[in-house]
Amino acid sequence: MTELPEELPLSGITVVSVEQAVAAPFATRQLADLGARVIKVERPGGGDFARRYDTTVHGESSYFVWLNRSKESVTLDLKSDQGRKVLEQLLGGADVFVQNLAPGAAARMGLGAEALAERFPSLIPCSISGYGSSGPWAGRKAYDLLVQCQTGLVSLTGNEHGSARVGVSVADIAAGMYAYSGILTALFTRATTGVARSVEVSLFEALAEWMNQPAYYTRYGGTQPPRIGTQHATIAPYGAYTAADGKDVLFSIQNEREWAALCERFLGLPGLVGDPRFATGPDRVAHREELNAIVAERFGKSDSGEVMKLLDEAGIANAGVNDIDEFVRHPVLGARDRWRDVRIPGGAVVPALLPPADLAGTAPRMDAVPAAGEHTESILSELGYSTADIDGMRADQVI
Repeated sequence: MTELPEELPLSGITVVSVEQAVAAPFATRQLADLGARVIKVERPGGGDFARRYDTTVHGESSYFVWLNRSKESVTLDLKSDQGRKVLEQLLGGADVFVQNLAPGAAARMGLGAEALAERFPSLIPCSISGYGSSGPWAGRKAYDLLVQCQTGLVSLTGNEHGSARVGVSVADIAAGMYAYSGILTALFTRATTGVARSVEVSLFEALAEWMNQPAYYTRYGGTQPPRIGTQHATIAPYGAYTAADGKDVLFSIQNEREWAALCERFLGLPGLVGDPRFATGPDRVAHREELNAIVAERFGKSDSGEVMKLLDEAGIANAGVNDIDEFVRHPVLGARDRWRDVRIPGGAVVPALLPPADLAGTAPRMDAVPAAGEHTESILSELGYSTADIDGMRADQVI
């Protein structure tokens, strides 16, 4: 068995994952970061279809490189009797099983939570689905943008000219985060009570949690927050404005102290503090257009560097509106040493960000991204299969 550093918190935990796309791989990669052994089960003849989303990272998919470091890849045809037998053997030595198969597929293969509990009472099964395992949409496929639409998120993004998707896979990411925290909770529960509990997460319900604030605002305010681009829907002033050099700077006013500082130290209009149009947060939102005109005029008198300097001096949070290249070169990431080299299939080495949660005295795993089926032979050998057995399975296209 692969040896992992003893000091990592999840050393000794084995995760078997029949995973694809984003949500489940994100959950299991975070477990791998903490030292778990993650065995990724992929389809023979291509593997996880996320491997082919793009070819931008030295021929590899940007999604796959992000989500699959520090894992072992085994290819298995789970529609074959031999493939399912191998999976059963893997599950016999596993602590956690994660799957985000198409609706109903896990149950048809005997991989539902109840069936697994009977055969493997100490196993923690985690199911990630689109809309949950029950209810009227249990059999419905779901992808990230579909869920952004169903939860109403898309109706909040964009501007007065139309709606827009959030630019990253927020439904998948939310589901992966909740699956990760749910699995950690289930591992803790098993360690303290001896009981292995299953975990279920849906993309829809994960993103629905994030939509609670606009839901409350709409239910009790009578109308939903408007789409207003880089402005904040319910706080003003809070948004991006264009400086004299053409660059946008975003700033935020969170309380009355900051409002007074903005008026006195940046706008140079102390009289605005007592202006009844802007006396409270809701007043400023109600008179947003008048306030924006005042702020925009002041921005037009200074370049972006001077604007940010003056806002800093006034104690007002602000940020330049970066593009992606500016983000990856961000001085905070460099100064805090947040990048590590990770090898990808084909041998190239690429920078990868450390996990955001730093655990004192512990360095996370940042091992290679596997090629499809890279560990199939070694894992089958661990399970007791001979070279002849493995050759036979390859000939039968089981692996």
